[in-house]
Amino acid sequence: MTDAPTSTGAPTAPSSLVPAKPALVTVDDDPSVSRAVARDLRRRYGDRFRIVRAESGQQALDTLKEMALRGNDVAVLLADYRMPGMNGLEFLERALDLYPVARRVLLTAYADTDAAITAINVVDLDHYLLKPWDPPEEKLYPVVDAMIEAWAQADRHEVSETRVIGHRWSARSHEVRDFLARNQVPYRWYPVDQPEACRLLEAAGVDDSQLPVVISPSGECLVCPDEMQLADRVGLSTIPAADFYDLIVIGGGPAGLGASVYGASEGLRTVLVERMATGGQAGQSSRIENYLGFPDGVSGAQLTDRARRQAIRLGAELLTAREVVALEANGSARTVRFADGTAIHAHAVVLATGVTYRELEAPGLTELAGRGVFYGSALTEAAGCAGSDVYVVGGANSAGQAAVYFSRHARSVTMVVRGPSLQASMSQYLIEQIEGIPEITVRTCSEVVEATGGEHLEKLTLRDRTTGETETVDAGYLFVFIGASPRTEWLGERIARDAGGFVLAGPDLLVGGKRPAGWDAERDPLHLETSLPGVFVAGDARAESVKRVASAVGDGAMAVSLVHRYLENP
Repeated sequence: MTDAPTSTGAPTAPSSLVPAKPALVTVDDDPSVSRAVARDLRRRYGDRFRIVRAESGQQALDTLKEMALRGNDVAVLLADYRMPGMNGLEFLERALDLYPVARRVLLTAYADTDAAITAINVVDLDHYLLKPWDPPEEKLYPVVDAMIEAWAQADRHEVSETRVIGHRWSARSHEVRDFLARNQVPYRWYPVDQPEACRLLEAAGVDDSQLPVVISPSGECLVCPDEMQLADRVGLSTIPAADFYDLIVIGGGPAGLGASVYGASEGLRTVLVERMATGGQAGQSSRIENYLGFPDGVSGAQLTDRARRQAIRLGAELLTAREVVALEANGSARTVRFADGTAIHAHAVVLATGVTYRELEAPGLTELAGRGVFYGSALTEAAGCAGSDVYVVGGANSAGQAAVYFSRHARSVTMVVRGPSLQASMSQYLIEQIEGIPEITVRTCSEVVEATGGEHLEKLTLRDRTTGETETVDAGYLFVFIGASPRTEWLGERIARDAGGFVLAGPDLLVGGKRPAGWDAERDPLHLETSLPGVFVAGDARAESVKRVASAVGDGAMAVSLVHRYLENP
């Protein structure tokens, strides 16, 4: 690898008195192309960056390791896709561990654009650049300029980890880990029976009867913290910056994130209020494969993180660990009240509270919740599933995605489905995927009728709904996906809902051509508008909504468009 235009070899160590300039790294096995890229980059950026080139992926990785040891920074990685031994995609994926903040660009021919799209999902590719890039002023420099700007704005400081000490089979320990993971807070887990956990507890002056214990990056010790304490100590925003906004979005799932992105991008002062973590149920999905624009699928966490960062970049404010308990009308303002008694106000509100998985009613399940029995996918438990028999209850996409994910870790995964098949409730692509995984078994016309265990789940009793016969099986984990209930019980009578608690909106509010009781506007409700003017609903909480991520995002975007119409004509 070389600092262009010098001969091949490791880069010269910079003087300790002069900080090394950050590097732009280009990798191409064709020497002429490699020199051409380096030449064009040096011409425009040589005064500010070291231009480093390599002619193989392995050569580039070896030099990146040396640079990382020396503390040298890398701003942009440009790699050709078609290289022998290690192609550009494989190189970028491995380089991600060494320089996670460096912007990643794939150089590709027109025929290889599919590979570039794959790279977007595998290594979170920032851009792909078609060869040839002449003239560079039009095709190369604008891309590199954007990459350098994004890199310069990124936080490149070393991440300090939060440490969590707890019992493996403790419901509260699981909740703390789940909260941190879903909010993408780096943490290290120490089971209490490990020597390092004992050392940390001794240093903190806490015994193992007070678990879980969380040690913040600053060294502060939190004993059995609640979500608000956790959020405050790990740097999540919990206090609103203002009392009044144009738009309050309640709920941080796909619908809420969609509304926040569009609201902020269109000039509305927007705040998103989330009770637990952005992403909702979609954020817990191990793989979403039918979302437009991601042909190879995307994890819920990746999709959520991108949407969250996008909303913040566009100017939306995000509040975490804030529970909303009331929604009121105060003249033209709408007031949102929190559990701690505080409140914020806005011209308009979007309800995007989503749904929560229903609890499975069978003896033993309540007692073992968090100790082998989990609602939702609980991805933090995946590593602990190694060598275990896992059971997944449910037949919809969320259950299928969890089964596929846990099959990579568990000895076996059994799906317990009440219906006669998966066809009625699951996407065909997912059914075919499950059929091709030998570790997954699907038991149709079956249900869980009992769970037993001491410290944690040990056995399940299954009943055949056709014959009535029961069978007791060994089980280490049970993940439940049996339908959902809307989180709307706090809304009171002012917001009309159907028998299931889902919020009615738009035309559904007009009964016999009459507007809903208490409606004081001189017009009919707008499409997503609830029975309280200025309050809109989006996503799964809406009655008769399509329970898909794309639909929820669309609802969020449409709600903002309708908010603008409402503001013009309340």
